[in-house]
Amino acid sequence: MKISATIITFNEAEHIAAACESLTWADEIVVVDSESSDATREIARECGARVIVQSWLGFAGQKQFAAESATHDWVFSLDADERVSDELRGSIEALRTVDDTRRADGYRIARRTFYMNRWICGGGWYPDRQLRLYRRARGTWAGAHVHESVKMNATSRIEMIDGDILHYSIPDAAHHHRMIGERYAPLAALQAFERGKRTSPLKIITAAPLAFLRNYVLKLGVRDGLAGYSIARFAAHHAFLKNVLLWEMQQSDKNIDR
Repeated sequence: MKISATIITFNEAEHIAAACESLTWADEIVVVDSESSDATREIARECGARVIVQSWLGFAGQKQFAAESATHDWVFSLDADERVSDELRGSIEALRTVDDTRRADGYRIARRTFYMNRWICGGGWYPDRQLRLYRRARGTWAGAHVHESVKMNATSRIEMIDGDILHYSIPDAAHHHRMIGERYAPLAALQAFERGKRTSPLKIITAAPLAFLRNYVLKLGVRDGLAGYSIARFAAHHAFLKNVLLWEMQQSDKNIDR
């Protein structure tokens, strides 16, 4: 069982070395870089990765390109701000010793996020299982703008594997705010609009309090103290902003049709 580890990057000089170091168990590391202006590519090569420059194809397109560029049939996908835990590495190494007929076609892995100097347990952020290890011939990356994921063939067998992917995505509150305002809310609104979903003044008014309640109470964000409260408040902001942006798209579309 030979495994190609893939990472897509854009200006990830701060993270790429640690990501590659957590993948030393892989049979190859493939880094697909979307024309970084920093030292991402040089650092990746120094870590032993095979680096390919590819203009941005979108998150799903870029990850699919990385998978297609891999040498081996098994692919493990990691983001630059993620790391493989020791337990996960051990589980993957144990999987290598299993007869191929006993292996599943894909494996879901829990992802644990480090936020405000602590590992998050609630708020829907954990276990946040991601399908990251899979037979390349059985799965394809899909997703229009946000929340890209591997879609396995209908007959594929999917199992879970022990260990966590460690996620270091949000260094501070300012970065969290920018992520929502510049990336996640606009892309989520665009994706909703393209799928024919629509919002209303009532949804805009209620989106934030409902999102806060869902994350802080129903999903037990309260267990994470101030960090859990912060996550719930940002989730509320995301829900509000996404709906406002979607509303603006609807109004612009109506004006065009007139």
